[in-house]
Amino acid sequence: MKNYTLTVEEGRTRLDRFLGEALREQDVSREKIKRAIRDGGCLVDGSTCTDVSAKVGSGQRVELRMEAEPTSVQPEEGDLEILYQDEWIAVLNKPAGMTVHPAPSCPEGTLVHRLVARFPSLRAQEGFRPGIVHRLDKDTSGLICVALTEEARLRLSEAFAEREVRKEYLALVQGVPAPTGEVDAPLGRHPTVKVKVAVVKNGREARSAWRVLRKGRGYALLGVRIFTGRTHQIRVHMAHVGHPLWGDRLYGRGGQTLSPPVPGVLLKHDPAPRQMLHAWHLSFVHPFTGEPMAFTCPPPEDFVRTALTLERHMRRVVVTGVAGSGKSLFMRLLAERGVPVWSADAAVIRLYEPGQEAWLALRQRYGDRFVPDDRSPVDRKALAAALLPSAESGVDVRELENLLHPLVLDDLERFWSGQEEAGRGYAVAEVPLWFESGWSRKLCGEGKPYVVGVACEQGERCRRLLDVRGWSDAFMARMDGLQWTQERKMAGCDLVIPNSGTEAELRDKAAAFVREMDNWESESRSAFLTEWASLVNEPCPGVDESSEPFRRPCF
Repeated sequence: MKNYTLTVEEGRTRLDRFLGEALREQDVSREKIKRAIRDGGCLVDGSTCTDVSAKVGSGQRVELRMEAEPTSVQPEEGDLEILYQDEWIAVLNKPAGMTVHPAPSCPEGTLVHRLVARFPSLRAQEGFRPGIVHRLDKDTSGLICVALTEEARLRLSEAFAEREVRKEYLALVQGVPAPTGEVDAPLGRHPTVKVKVAVVKNGREARSAWRVLRKGRGYALLGVRIFTGRTHQIRVHMAHVGHPLWGDRLYGRGGQTLSPPVPGVLLKHDPAPRQMLHAWHLSFVHPFTGEPMAFTCPPPEDFVRTALTLERHMRRVVVTGVAGSGKSLFMRLLAERGVPVWSADAAVIRLYEPGQEAWLALRQRYGDRFVPDDRSPVDRKALAAALLPSAESGVDVRELENLLHPLVLDDLERFWSGQEEAGRGYAVAEVPLWFESGWSRKLCGEGKPYVVGVACEQGERCRRLLDVRGWSDAFMARMDGLQWTQERKMAGCDLVIPNSGTEAELRDKAAAFVREMDNWESESRSAFLTEWASLVNEPCPGVDESSEPFRRPCF
């Protein structure tokens, strides 16, 4: 015999409809309820009621007694990761991709089918959900508690109903929310999409709270505690506050592209194979022994891989220096070793070709001053002369720079974004006027590049400029006057590579630099995994580990 005692919370509705909705989670069909009412198994405020269409209203007490029928679920062999069991309960780690109990859309291959095979006593329980006192979505992994006897099921169900069970989940969400927060928003069926749940005005009470465990670049790892157990609760609540779960195709933001974009993070495709939600902590009082039970279960490998993908960002490297320092040779040596490289000078030449952005901008603003005709590229000599400090130029140098520099910077951003999308660990750009252009100030946030300076002793530098470029001392002094001194440039760099020796020596330094960049990527991954392990193995909160008895599996 199964007994249910319920209280009507608000409104007036048919008796069978009220009981059907209230017992939906218990796998009790409307037809069974109607049959029990007609057979005299229903009391309303202590009086027998056999009318299934009778109206019940706020505050009325409804009792329903039904004969229990053995489950018809057939046992299926399969793996179960059991973390704890005794004669009354078992705690398992459910894998992602497994449905908890049978349904019309999934009649076989569920967790319940395997449970019945592992624990034959469950077949004495009624319905298609024997032993199930709470559920996880198919694609949510983690801790789930199972009642092995009918009495244990009733007691645990009551504990869940009275909110005496503490549940906390790990969630990877888009963006970074406040360090802590709470969502108190009622949930109900989506008004137009049958398979979705939504925040609705007259929905059932639903409350969730989060804490940020780790802030990433465009994502966050949260611990989310739920105080109610509504369908899709965390997924809907986090989407409601603007931070949907990565991998959530139902409640996510479509292509999952970060908005606004974060420098160093470019994800055109969702890296998550499922919604990134894992039942992490579970604690409750044992229904028979009264012992405090607490369990912690780190997330599976796909969760970690997704976090690594989100965390991984390409290192943007800038190489700078004065003329004759050897920075262009250093870039060529990096390119020979397979490093993706970009040159501001080469970009300028490309942008000055007919029909390109800079060509069009100069043609529109200055007519044929720098663009002789529709078929010719920009006259670089005329443009260089105009950019020199000269009262006779007749051109506002600042205006000209403000016209051209953003176009070159956009080209650089496209280069870095393309390399990031291709999965590169780092990419190097040669920008001779990195500091003078003001780009170092514009890109000074999380996406700040790693700046490498190539330096050369003054005497050797002058010799190179004379032998290679034919620069006179006067012309050299004139060009040096257009940019920062070498000493000032190098003071602003993260790394300085001396280059007053031979090409072979610089080749060795380029090889050492490549090794340093490769090691940086490997060390960043190791540091992340170490920090990650310390976070996800955190003991179940709110439980005194020194108390006895205490249950928590070790991993």
